[in-house]
Amino acid sequence: MTEVVYRLYEVVDELASVIENARSVPMSSSCMVPRDHLLDLLDDLREGLPEEVQQAGTIVEQRTEILEQAQAEAERLTGRTRAESEQTVATARRQHDELVGTARRQRDDLITEAQAQVEDLLARADAEAERVIADGEARHAALLADAQRQAAALVAAGQAEHDRLVTETEVYRGAVARSDELGEQTAAEVSRMRAEVDEYVDSRLADFGTTLGHMVRSVDAARNQLRQP
Repeated sequence: MTEVVYRLYEVVDELASVIENARSVPMSSSCMVPRDHLLDLLDDLREGLPEEVQQAGTIVEQRTEILEQAQAEAERLTGRTRAESEQTVATARRQHDELVGTARRQRDDLITEAQAQVEDLLARADAEAERVIADGEARHAALLADAQRQAAALVAAGQAEHDRLVTETEVYRGAVARSDELGEQTAAEVSRMRAEVDEYVDSRLADFGTTLGHMVRSVDAARNQLRQP
C-alpha cells in the first residue's frame, strides 16, 4: 500500500513537472504538452489507484441504483414500521381496554366491599348506641332512685331539724320571758333596796348630825369654862 502511494505521488509530480516545463502558446495562457506522454502518465495513475478508490468510483457510478434501492428499502421499512406501529397501537388499545375493564371491575368490587363494610359498621354502631342508651337509662334510673332516697332523707332530716329549732325557739322564748320577769323583779328589788339604803343613810346622817351637835355644844361649853378666870 505504501509503494502504491509513493508511485502515485511520483506520477503526480511528473505530471506537474511536464506541465510546468511545457512550451507556452504565444498570446495565450495555454501550453503545448506531449499528449502520449501525459496519457501514459494518466494510465499509470489510474492503474496505481488503490482498490478502495476504484470501488468508490464504482459506488459513485452506482449511487442512483443504491439510492433507489435505499428508497425502496426505506419505504418497505416505513410500511413495515407503520404496520407494526398500527399493530402495536391496536395491541396497546386492546390492553388499555382490558386494563380499564379490570380496573372498573376492581373498582366495583371495592365499592361493593366498602358498602358492605359501611353497612356492617353502621349496624355495629346502632347496636353499640342502643346498648349505651340502655346502660345510660339504667344508670339514670339508679341515680334518680338514689337521688330520691337522698332527697327523702334530707327532707326528713330537715323536718327533724325544723322541729328541733321550733322547740328550741319556744324554749328560748320562755327563757326570754322568764328573764324579762326576773329583770323586772330584780329592778323592783334594787329600787326597794336603794330606798332602804337611802332611808338608812339618811337616819344615820341625822343621828350623826345630832351627835355632832351635842359634841359641838360640849366643846363650846368646855371652851367657855376654860375662858372663865
